[in-house]
Amino acid sequence: MAELRHSSSLVTRSSSSPPRTGDEDSSRDRDRPIWWVPFLGGDDLRASPQKSKVSIFLILFLAVVASLISVYGLVNHLNAPYLCKKDGIVLNCPHVKESASRWENPLPATTSWKPCAERRIGGGVSDVLPENETNGYVFIHAEGGLNQQRIAICNAVAVAKIMNATLILPVLKQDQIWKDQTKFEDIFDVDHFIDYLKDDVRIVKDIPDWFTDKTELFSSIRRTVKNIPKYAAAQFYIDNVLPRIKEKKIMALKPFVDRLGYDNVPQEINRLRCRVNYHALKFLPEIEQMADSIASRMRNRTGTPNPYMALHLRFEKGMVGLSFCDFVGTREEKARMAEYRQKEWPRRFKNGSHLWQLALQKRKEGRCPLEPGEVAVILRAMGYPKETQIYVASGQVYGGQNRMAPLRNMFPNLVTKEDLAGKEELASFRKHVTSLAALDFLVCLKSDVFVMTHGGNFAKLIIGARRYMGHRQKSIKPDKGLMSKSFGDPYMGWATFVEDVVVTHQTRTGLPEETFPNYDLWENPLTPCMCKA
Repeated sequence: MAELRHSSSLVTRSSSSPPRTGDEDSSRDRDRPIWWVPFLGGDDLRASPQKSKVSIFLILFLAVVASLISVYGLVNHLNAPYLCKKDGIVLNCPHVKESASRWENPLPATTSWKPCAERRIGGGVSDVLPENETNGYVFIHAEGGLNQQRIAICNAVAVAKIMNATLILPVLKQDQIWKDQTKFEDIFDVDHFIDYLKDDVRIVKDIPDWFTDKTELFSSIRRTVKNIPKYAAAQFYIDNVLPRIKEKKIMALKPFVDRLGYDNVPQEINRLRCRVNYHALKFLPEIEQMADSIASRMRNRTGTPNPYMALHLRFEKGMVGLSFCDFVGTREEKARMAEYRQKEWPRRFKNGSHLWQLALQKRKEGRCPLEPGEVAVILRAMGYPKETQIYVASGQVYGGQNRMAPLRNMFPNLVTKEDLAGKEELASFRKHVTSLAALDFLVCLKSDVFVMTHGGNFAKLIIGARRYMGHRQKSIKPDKGLMSKSFGDPYMGWATFVEDVVVTHQTRTGLPEETFPNYDLWENPLTPCMCKA
């Protein structure tokens, strides 16, 4: 199928059009160069030698003039901002003409909103009760990777506030997927976390001494609330969880992934979650310093200061497998992937007969990860040159160097943190997987342009933070659905493809967006965490 062609072939896709119809003369006229004019003699230049010499001289003269005009126009085109034009009609696209930079959003578009999550109701006066006067203690395990854990911590603070309970410092769960033993204090500044939120929520570092059997929290049904639905409302906690906390004085919430909604909680609670995410949760100083050093080296790789792009390339084996999308590869690769999917997700895999149609549908809907080669073509269409410095944040890419070849050929200046920092510098961070993830997070956060290739907590937290921090620097979220249609069109020429890419992504550069029901607070913190400037 056309939609599933290998991404490396995209670099050489034809810009030809379907065969034309019409008589031979009109076809010949269409194929003539733009500087051909009939009164110079056209095809009859051989009729008169004198006329031929004059005509040839005029043709050469006009050709030189035309070439100069073309070069001038090309230079102006490359240096000017893209015009918002479709099918020859200039559209009403605000802010497009104002931005001549590939690296920044236009200034007028970035001055309408400012961060205001630090603003508290009541002018910042604390309404937190002493520890022994709160309704009890709440305890959670923050599950998953670093960014899922981060969201869980923000939600835990919010839930404690809703119930007027004391929050026990969350534990970062040691699950089998990440195989990490990182503690909260190994990655975040605990003292800053507790002190910053002291006027919002009472937080203690450990389970109180009077509770002797700490393991009982997650082993005893009597001490664990397990029936919390996803995206629960604030009222659910007040009606169903708070009475149990008042009775038992200390309760664990399990599981705790996405267990608090966005639209069904008070706006001040959402603002509190932003306060936790953007202000209270700070990485340890040594992590911040290492990330600053890597970002500085990234900007000065060529000896002179340069902007850099951060690319979150989600094309690991696990992501490819879980997507249940089809990607080009050898028969052996496809067979191994089928075995892998059947082993990891047997209920979804079944016998595999239904997956082909499912893969086609998911690709059309934009639910498949972008391949490295597809990313390369999109970035080139956006105008990023071969010399662009790109920081790659990703795991082991499925397919290895062969899969990365199209991206590396078009953008050879690809580096990772391992290329920018020595083994000894990274040795202390390798003790914890989350520490390495934190370095990638911060270097991406500091980049001039951030590009995501698939969904996930990492990308949406980066985009949300960059929006909150000023949204001047671009955060590009490719329209994968539209791109899949373009990649599958054998008749689309390069110029048309570029036009589609540019026009489509003028509104996908990380500016604050109006919120809507069930919006994602972490990717778009506009309401209620940002205010009109």
